[in-house]
Amino acid sequence: MLIDSIQHKRLIEFMKSLPLKQRYTKADLLINDLKLGAAGNIEMYYSPHNDYINSSAKVMLVGITPGWQQMEIAYRTAIQALKHQATYETACQEAKFAARMAGVMRTNVIQMLQEIGLHQFLNVRHVSMLFDSECSLLHTTSLIRYPILVKQQNYTGHQPAITHNPFLYDAVLGSFLPEWSQLDEPLVIPLGKSVEAVLRQLLEEKRIRETRILWGFPHPSGANGYRLKQFQQNKADMQYRLSNLHTTSPAYEKQ
Repeated sequence: MLIDSIQHKRLIEFMKSLPLKQRYTKADLLINDLKLGAAGNIEMYYSPHNDYINSSAKVMLVGITPGWQQMEIAYRTAIQALKHQATYETACQEAKFAARMAGVMRTNVIQMLQEIGLHQFLNVRHVSMLFDSECSLLHTTSLIRYPILVKQQNYTGHQPAITHNPFLYDAVLGSFLPEWSQLDEPLVIPLGKSVEAVLRQLLEEKRIRETRILWGFPHPSGANGYRLKQFQQNKADMQYRLSNLHTTSPAYEKQ
């Protein structure tokens, strides 16, 4: 789902009107002024961080949809930037760097990517460097660009499955596909089986073509009890796949 220019302008002006807070609550942000759509108990809310797209990235990490924690961090960062007279584009970029893979998910994803050798593939000393704001090799995104909540709780990709729900699948077609086309054949890493299922359906429907997709990477959430088992089962295959791909990425060294 993409937002038209009139709606986008209204959202920006509304964000500028919000007060600065050390932490926002669901009562602050899960409101009609920021709601983009709904279907039954499924609701979609605006969040600024995924409006920033790093089109020069060599690696694209794809999650399901931003969660509440990401949304809150994104708003807190973007509103502070706007209050300091930053442009909206800069505010979105700052929100992206602050919110992407926030918390334990970032720790888990870095550890697993390091183990399969992504740092060698990209010619960097450590995967953690990809999350530096100066590094342009990484783009993180979601199948559904804006936060989806079910009964105001994080949507996990199940109940309902994205591919079985027209509202959710239309959101993928409207936001993820245009975003995919803006990057020049990056290494795509779907985070978990729910994301993989959607990508496989898009492949079957010939909406995308499989060029460099790294299958088998588990969702990095700490709540994913099968994460370590799935990672160990697929680790060798992912290492082999990476070793047979090539990238033209220059070496990145943090100054």
